[in-house]
Amino acid sequence: MLKGRESGQVHSIVRLVIEVFGVNVLGVYLHGSAVLGGLRPTSDLDILVVLERRTTATERRALVEGLLDVSGARARRGTVRPVELSVVVEGDVKPWRYPPSQEFLYGEWLRGTYELGGAPQPEPAPDLSILITMVLQGNAVLVGPPPAQLLDPVPHDDLIRGAMAGIPELLGDLESDTRNVLLTFARIWTTLQTGQIRSKDAAAAWVLEQLPPEHRLVLARARAMYLDGEDEERWADLTAVHAHAEYVVDAIRRHSH
Repeated sequence: MLKGRESGQVHSIVRLVIEVFGVNVLGVYLHGSAVLGGLRPTSDLDILVVLERRTTATERRALVEGLLDVSGARARRGTVRPVELSVVVEGDVKPWRYPPSQEFLYGEWLRGTYELGGAPQPEPAPDLSILITMVLQGNAVLVGPPPAQLLDPVPHDDLIRGAMAGIPELLGDLESDTRNVLLTFARIWTTLQTGQIRSKDAAAAWVLEQLPPEHRLVLARARAMYLDGEDEERWADLTAVHAHAEYVVDAIRRHSH
């Protein structure tokens, strides 16, 4: 599944999770790029933890401190892949209901906030509908039973609702995180149309076949940047970026009904 450095990083994260939550850990699962066609140069390590009971503020802070050590270019123990780690309580997601609730979320975009103190708070998380679908689809077990024993399948209507709920925030990040936003829109459109969650580059390839010629160049560039590991955002023509995003979001909204 994973080799070398990434495998060691994942083992460190699993050890951390078990140190913090002990016997309350029911399952730990890999998802995202690692199980959807393989990690790309800038891919996160995406992990879902399923617990038996709710977390405490002390536990959440301990998990944050540990993740600050082992996640991303600013990791305290040397440069590694960025980690996105979500924690749910089994009783909050099984039986399934919408919107689901999340106990904890860590991602490198939150590092600055967490370095100042505090920790994530439990909150509703519509996009868990997508994440849980990826976990079930990938079936990549790090700890515990197969995910289907702990997680219910997400109805397609709720998968659509979860995807649609994230669009306003994505539009707000369009100019600051252009590549990832464009690729996420491509994944949303692909998922709504095919019922499958694909890797970002595979989703972009599918969407490129649906686009009129004037909207292909922007997405083709975002896909190439993703595959090449190009981290620096250089978009000379933001007008074209906005026009592409508007076209794709309109298509997503049309297909969501």
